Amino acid sequence: MIADTPGTGSAVADGAEPREPARSQQLAQWLVGLVNNRDYGRLAELRRPSVSERAHIEAGWIDEGRREVFEQVAFLFAVYHRGAAEPSWGYGSLGYAARRIGSSIGRGPDDAGASRLMDRIVASRRPPQRHLQHAIARLRSCGEPPPSWARLADDIARWSDRQTRIRYRWAVDFHAPPPRAARNTRTTTTTTKDTLT
Repeated sequence: MIADTPGTGSAVADGAEPREPARSQQLAQWLVGLVNNRDYGRLAELRRPSVSERAHIEAGWIDEGRREVFEQVAFLFAVYHRGAAEPSWGYGSLGYAARRIGSSIGRGPDDAGASRLMDRIVASRRPPQRHLQHAIARLRSCGEPPPSWARLADDIARWSDRQTRIRYRWAVDFHAPPPRAARNTRTTTTTTKDTLT
């Protein structure tokens, strides 16, 4: 038997014991389940700043050692999914996701607002909840996918770890050059405009 989805804990073909998904993956599964089950009451609780709400406490049960981080990520997830009918698992780091913030004029490093926001996020010594909330809200308003919720939980939990250098990795992901295909398209477009003028 092959696992239905990565990290769901299904048995593997070699007969080994099923592996339990990482705690951050369990958090993402629980949050996505709230949207799939149309549990708008708990999602609304998660959007409230008071962490004494039952939904916040449930998010923290998934990993007692990272309770505060899981509650923060659950809040961000609920902000992104306000009124959403379909859940988004997201992908990549927050730095990679922030590259998608902007408009047709420019995105990511080419958008002054996105650059300032990213500068504030990576300059923070502690996880900057308010700026992270702003980044998630900007992604939502741009209609762009969020970062991977599981990875976001892991990254925030290791924010101060000097060896993982989360802030640096997010900055690198944000400022990385566009993929080769996108660069070639941009060059071709520019060349075409130049020849028409």
